Amino acid sequence: MKIHEFTQKFPNENSCRMHFKVVREQEGIVCKKCSCTKHYWLQSKWQWQCSDCRFRTTLRSGTIMESAKLSFYKWYLCMAWMSSTKKGISAMEMQRQLGHKRYRTIWVLMHKIRAGMGNRDDKYTLDGSIELDEGYFEKPAPKGVKKKRGRGSQSKSNVAVMAESTPLEDIETGEKSSQFRYAKMKVLTSHKSIEINKICKENIAKTATIITDKSTSYEGFSNMFDTHISFKSDKTVTKTSLKWVHITISNAKRNLLGVYHMITGPYLQNYLNEFCYRLNRRYFGENLFNRMVIATVGN
Repeated sequence: MKIHEFTQKFPNENSCRMHFKVVREQEGIVCKKCSCTKHYWLQSKWQWQCSDCRFRTTLRSGTIMESAKLSFYKWYLCMAWMSSTKKGISAMEMQRQLGHKRYRTIWVLMHKIRAGMGNRDDKYTLDGSIELDEGYFEKPAPKGVKKKRGRGSQSKSNVAVMAESTPLEDIETGEKSSQFRYAKMKVLTSHKSIEINKICKENIAKTATIITDKSTSYEGFSNMFDTHISFKSDKTVTKTSLKWVHITISNAKRNLLGVYHMITGPYLQNYLNEFCYRLNRRYFGENLFNRMVIATVGN
Protein backbone atom coordinates (compact mmCIF):
# COMPACT_ATOMS: atom_id res chain seq x y z
CA MET A 1 0.00 0.00 0.00
CA LYS A 2 1.33 3.41 -0.99
CA ILE A 3 1.58 5.96 1.81
CA HIS A 4 -0.88 8.41 0.21
CA GLU A 5 -3.39 5.55 -0.11
CA PHE A 6 -2.84 4.65 3.53
CA THR A 7 -3.64 8.18 4.71
CA GLN A 8 -6.89 8.11 2.74
CA LYS A 9 -8.00 4.71 4.06
CA PHE A 10 -6.75 5.20 7.63
CA PRO A 11 -7.01 8.92 8.44
CA ASN A 12 -7.23 8.51 12.23
CA GLU A 13 -6.96 6.18 15.22
CA ASN A 14 -10.57 5.00 15.06
CA SER A 15 -10.30 3.83 11.44
CA CYS A 16 -7.29 1.67 12.38
CA ARG A 17 -9.06 0.23 15.43
CA MET A 18 -12.14 -0.65 13.37
CA HIS A 19 -10.05 -2.35 10.69
CA PHE A 20 -8.09 -4.33 13.30
CA LYS A 21 -11.36 -5.46 14.90
CA VAL A 22 -12.60 -6.79 11.56
CA VAL A 23 -9.30 -8.63 10.90
CA ARG A 24 -9.36 -10.23 14.36
CA GLU A 25 -12.94 -11.44 13.89
CA GLN A 26 -12.04 -12.90 10.49
CA GLU A 27 -9.08 -14.77 12.01
CA GLY A 28 -11.18 -15.91 14.99
CA ILE A 29 -11.27 -14.96 18.67
CA VAL A 30 -10.27 -17.65 21.18
CA CYS A 31 -11.12 -17.24 24.86
CA LYS A 32 -8.01 -17.35 27.07
CA LYS A 33 -10.01 -18.86 29.93
CA CYS A 34 -12.08 -21.64 28.34
CA SER A 35 -10.83 -21.73 24.70
CA CYS A 36 -14.33 -21.03 23.39
CA THR A 37 -14.48 -19.49 19.91
CA LYS A 38 -17.93 -17.91 20.21
CA HIS A 39 -17.91 -14.26 21.25
CA TYR A 40 -20.07 -11.17 20.93
CA TRP A 41 -18.95 -7.57 20.75
CA LEU A 42 -19.53 -5.05 23.55
CA GLN A 43 -19.54 -1.72 21.74
CA SER A 44 -19.47 0.40 24.91
CA LYS A 45 -16.41 -1.48 26.25
CA TRP A 46 -14.66 -2.12 22.92
CA GLN A 47 -14.19 -5.74 23.99
CA TRP A 48 -15.39 -9.21 23.03
CA GLN A 49 -17.19 -11.29 25.62
CA CYS A 50 -17.10 -15.08 25.64
CA SER A 51 -20.51 -16.70 25.12
CA ASP A 52 -19.69 -19.48 27.61
CA CYS A 53 -17.69 -18.08 30.55
CA ARG A 54 -18.25 -14.33 29.96
CA PHE A 55 -14.50 -13.69 29.95
CA ARG A 56 -13.68 -10.49 28.08
CA THR A 57 -10.99 -10.05 25.42
CA THR A 58 -9.64 -6.63 24.55
CA LEU A 59 -8.70 -5.49 21.05
CA ARG A 60 -4.97 -5.99 21.70
CA SER A 61 -5.19 -9.09 23.93
CA GLY A 62 -3.64 -12.22 22.41
CA THR A 63 -1.82 -10.28 19.68
CA ILE A 64 1.72 -8.92 19.38
CA MET A 65 0.21 -5.54 20.33
CA GLU A 66 -0.71 -6.81 23.79
CA SER A 67 0.58 -4.50 26.55
CA ALA A 68 1.82 -2.02 23.92
CA LYS A 69 1.16 1.66 24.59
CA LEU A 70 1.64 3.03 21.08
CA SER A 71 -1.54 3.94 19.22
CA PHE A 72 -3.04 1.69 16.55
CA TYR A 73 -2.42 4.49 14.08
CA LYS A 74 1.37 4.36 14.64
CA TRP A 75 1.36 0.55 14.44
CA TYR A 76 -0.51 0.74 11.14
CA LEU A 77 1.67 3.53 9.77
CA CYS A 78 4.78 1.54 10.66
CA MET A 79 3.45 -1.52 8.80
CA ALA A 80 2.53 0.69 5.84
CA TRP A 81 6.12 1.95 5.61
CA MET A 82 7.57 -1.55 6.05
CA SER A 83 5.33 -2.93 3.27
CA SER A 84 5.77 -0.02 0.86
CA THR A 85 9.58 -0.14 0.78
CA LYS A 86 11.02 -2.92 -1.38
CA LYS A 87 14.21 -3.49 0.63
CA GLY A 88 13.09 -2.55 4.13
CA ILE A 89 13.56 0.51 6.32
CA SER A 90 15.81 1.16 9.31
CA ALA A 91 14.44 1.96 12.77
CA MET A 92 16.11 5.39 12.67
CA GLU A 93 14.37 6.28 9.41
CA MET A 94 11.09 4.86 10.75
CA GLN A 95 11.44 7.04 13.85
CA ARG A 96 11.88 10.08 11.62
CA GLN A 97 8.87 9.20 9.46
CA LEU A 98 6.61 8.58 12.48
CA GLY A 99 7.83 11.70 14.26
CA HIS A 100 8.41 9.75 17.46
CA LYS A 101 10.79 11.02 20.14
CA ARG A 102 12.28 7.72 21.28
CA TYR A 103 14.32 5.49 18.96
CA ARG A 104 14.10 2.47 21.29
CA THR A 105 10.29 2.44 21.17
CA ILE A 106 10.23 2.28 17.37
CA TRP A 107 13.03 -0.30 17.32
CA VAL A 108 11.02 -2.59 19.63
CA LEU A 109 7.85 -1.96 17.59
CA MET A 110 9.54 -3.08 14.36
CA HIS A 111 11.02 -6.18 16.00
CA LYS A 112 7.57 -7.19 17.29
CA ILE A 113 6.21 -6.93 13.75
CA ARG A 114 9.13 -9.00 12.43
CA ALA A 115 8.50 -11.63 15.10
CA GLY A 116 4.86 -11.73 13.98
CA MET A 117 6.02 -12.31 10.40
CA GLY A 118 8.14 -15.24 11.56
CA ASN A 119 5.26 -16.73 13.57
CA ARG A 120 3.03 -16.49 10.50
CA ASP A 121 5.54 -18.27 8.24
CA ASP A 122 6.06 -20.96 10.91
CA LYS A 123 2.48 -22.08 10.27
CA TYR A 124 3.55 -23.39 6.86
CA THR A 125 5.94 -26.19 5.86
CA LEU A 126 7.96 -26.46 2.68
CA ASP A 127 7.25 -29.38 0.36
CA GLY A 128 8.30 -30.69 -3.03
CA SER A 129 11.90 -30.07 -4.09
CA ILE A 130 13.85 -28.37 -1.28
CA GLU A 131 17.38 -27.00 -1.64
CA LEU A 132 19.20 -26.79 1.70
CA ASP A 133 22.48 -25.19 2.67
CA GLU A 134 24.00 -23.06 5.41
CA GLY A 135 24.86 -19.38 5.12
CA TYR A 136 27.21 -17.36 7.32
CA PHE A 137 26.13 -13.85 8.27
CA GLU A 138 28.49 -11.27 9.73
CA LYS A 139 27.93 -10.19 13.33
CA PRO A 140 29.73 -7.55 15.39
CA ALA A 141 32.41 -8.61 17.86
CA PRO A 142 32.04 -7.61 21.54
CA LYS A 143 33.67 -4.34 22.54
CA GLY A 144 37.39 -4.70 23.10
CA VAL A 145 37.54 -8.06 21.31
CA LYS A 146 39.38 -8.36 17.99
CA LYS A 147 37.19 -9.83 15.27
CA LYS A 148 38.22 -13.26 14.01
CA ARG A 149 38.26 -14.17 10.35
CA GLY A 150 37.19 -17.25 8.45
CA ARG A 151 34.16 -19.35 7.57
CA GLY A 152 32.14 -20.40 10.62
CA SER A 153 34.23 -18.31 13.00
CA GLN A 154 32.93 -16.37 16.00
CA SER A 155 32.46 -13.36 13.73
CA LYS A 156 29.63 -15.05 11.82
CA SER A 157 26.21 -16.52 12.59
CA ASN A 158 25.35 -19.86 11.02
CA VAL A 159 21.95 -19.94 9.31
CA ALA A 160 20.07 -22.90 7.81
CA VAL A 161 18.55 -21.77 4.50
CA MET A 162 15.78 -23.76 2.81
CA ALA A 163 14.51 -22.89 -0.67
CA GLU A 164 11.50 -24.62 -2.23
CA SER A 165 11.78 -24.93 -6.02
CA THR A 166 9.63 -26.55 -8.68
CA PRO A 167 11.50 -28.79 -11.18
CA LEU A 168 10.55 -27.90 -14.76
CA GLU A 169 11.32 -29.68 -18.03
CA ASP A 170 10.79 -28.32 -21.53
CA ILE A 171 8.70 -30.87 -23.47
CA GLU A 172 10.32 -30.05 -26.82
CA THR A 173 13.98 -29.68 -25.85
CA GLY A 174 14.07 -31.78 -22.66
CA GLU A 175 16.01 -28.99 -20.96
CA LYS A 176 15.55 -29.02 -17.18
CA SER A 177 15.31 -25.96 -14.96
CA SER A 178 13.74 -24.94 -11.65
CA GLN A 179 11.45 -22.17 -10.50
CA PHE A 180 11.80 -20.63 -7.05
CA ARG A 181 8.74 -20.58 -4.78
CA TYR A 182 9.29 -20.12 -1.04
CA ALA A 183 12.15 -19.85 1.46
CA LYS A 184 12.84 -20.25 5.16
CA MET A 185 15.89 -19.16 7.13
CA LYS A 186 16.65 -20.28 10.70
CA VAL A 187 19.60 -19.23 12.86
CA LEU A 188 21.62 -22.17 14.19
CA THR A 189 23.45 -22.21 17.51
CA SER A 190 25.80 -25.01 16.49
CA HIS A 191 26.96 -27.11 13.51
CA LYS A 192 25.71 -30.34 15.09
CA SER A 193 23.40 -32.46 12.96
CA ILE A 194 20.89 -32.86 15.81
CA GLU A 195 19.94 -29.17 15.65
CA ILE A 196 19.78 -29.07 11.85
CA ASN A 197 17.61 -32.21 11.86
CA LYS A 198 15.24 -30.63 14.38
CA ILE A 199 14.84 -27.43 12.35
CA CYS A 200 14.31 -29.35 9.11
CA LYS A 201 11.64 -31.59 10.69
CA GLU A 202 9.77 -28.48 11.89
CA ASN A 203 9.91 -26.64 8.56
CA ILE A 204 9.95 -29.31 5.82
CA ALA A 205 7.28 -31.93 5.03
CA LYS A 206 8.25 -35.62 5.26
CA THR A 207 7.21 -36.11 1.63
CA ALA A 208 9.77 -33.59 0.38
CA THR A 209 12.86 -34.23 -1.74
CA ILE A 210 15.91 -32.67 -0.06
CA ILE A 211 18.87 -31.51 -2.15
CA THR A 212 22.10 -30.77 -0.26
CA ASP A 213 25.87 -30.97 -0.51
CA LYS A 214 27.73 -33.91 1.04
CA SER A 215 28.13 -32.37 4.51
CA THR A 216 28.10 -34.91 7.35
CA SER A 217 25.43 -32.78 9.06
CA TYR A 218 22.86 -34.08 6.55
CA GLU A 219 23.58 -37.81 6.77
CA GLY A 220 20.30 -38.67 8.54
CA PHE A 221 18.03 -37.00 5.97
CA SER A 222 17.38 -40.23 4.04
CA ASN A 223 15.45 -41.52 7.08
CA MET A 224 13.64 -38.26 7.74
CA PHE A 225 12.35 -37.40 4.26
CA ASP A 226 11.05 -39.17 1.17
CA THR A 227 14.22 -38.58 -0.88
CA HIS A 228 17.66 -37.13 -0.12
CA ILE A 229 19.95 -36.16 -3.00
CA SER A 230 23.44 -34.94 -2.22
CA PHE A 231 26.18 -33.49 -4.44
CA LYS A 232 29.83 -32.75 -3.89
CA SER A 233 29.99 -28.99 -3.43
CA ASP A 234 31.62 -27.09 -6.32
CA LYS A 235 30.91 -24.09 -8.57
CA THR A 236 28.76 -26.11 -10.96
CA VAL A 237 26.50 -27.46 -8.19
CA THR A 238 26.17 -23.95 -6.75
CA LYS A 239 24.83 -22.67 -10.07
CA THR A 240 22.57 -25.65 -10.86
CA SER A 241 21.35 -28.03 -8.17
CA LEU A 242 21.67 -25.54 -5.31
CA LYS A 243 20.99 -22.44 -7.39
CA TRP A 244 18.06 -20.93 -5.52
CA VAL A 245 19.34 -21.45 -2.01
CA HIS A 246 22.57 -19.62 -2.86
CA ILE A 247 20.70 -16.79 -4.59
CA THR A 248 18.56 -16.46 -1.45
CA ILE A 249 21.63 -16.30 0.80
CA SER A 250 23.31 -13.73 -1.44
CA ASN A 251 20.23 -11.50 -1.64
CA ALA A 252 19.64 -11.70 2.13
CA LYS A 253 23.22 -10.66 2.91
CA ARG A 254 23.07 -7.75 0.46
CA ASN A 255 19.69 -6.60 1.82
CA LEU A 256 20.64 -6.77 5.50
CA LEU A 257 24.02 -5.12 5.00
CA GLY A 258 22.61 -2.33 2.82
CA VAL A 259 19.70 -1.38 5.11
CA TYR A 260 20.68 -2.36 8.64
CA HIS A 261 24.51 -2.35 8.37
CA MET A 262 25.35 -4.37 11.49
CA ILE A 263 22.99 -6.80 13.21
CA THR A 264 23.62 -8.34 16.63
CA GLY A 265 23.22 -12.11 16.96
CA PRO A 266 20.06 -12.26 19.15
CA TYR A 267 18.05 -10.21 16.65
CA LEU A 268 19.29 -11.73 13.39
CA GLN A 269 16.34 -14.15 13.26
CA ASN A 270 13.85 -11.28 13.28
CA TYR A 271 15.56 -9.59 10.32
CA LEU A 272 15.61 -12.91 8.45
CA ASN A 273 11.89 -13.30 9.26
CA GLU A 274 11.18 -10.00 7.52
CA PHE A 275 13.34 -10.88 4.52
CA CYS A 276 11.63 -14.28 4.02
CA TYR A 277 8.17 -12.84 4.63
CA ARG A 278 8.68 -10.29 1.86
CA LEU A 279 10.32 -12.82 -0.44
CA ASN A 280 7.53 -15.38 -0.05
CA ARG A 281 4.92 -12.70 -0.77
CA ARG A 282 6.82 -10.85 -3.49
CA TYR A 283 3.82 -10.96 -5.85
CA PHE A 284 1.28 -9.70 -3.30
CA GLY A 285 1.81 -6.08 -4.27
CA GLU A 286 -0.44 -3.72 -2.32
CA ASN A 287 -1.97 -6.67 -0.44
CA LEU A 288 1.28 -7.07 1.51
CA PHE A 289 0.09 -4.47 4.03
CA ASN A 290 -3.09 -6.45 4.77
CA ARG A 291 -1.04 -9.61 5.21
CA MET A 292 1.19 -7.80 7.71
CA VAL A 293 -1.86 -6.76 9.72
CA ILE A 294 -2.98 -10.40 9.81
CA ALA A 295 0.50 -11.37 11.04
CA THR A 296 0.15 -8.98 14.00
CA VAL A 297 -3.03 -10.76 15.12
CA GLY A 298 -0.93 -13.76 16.18
CA ASN A 299 1.12 -13.69 19.37
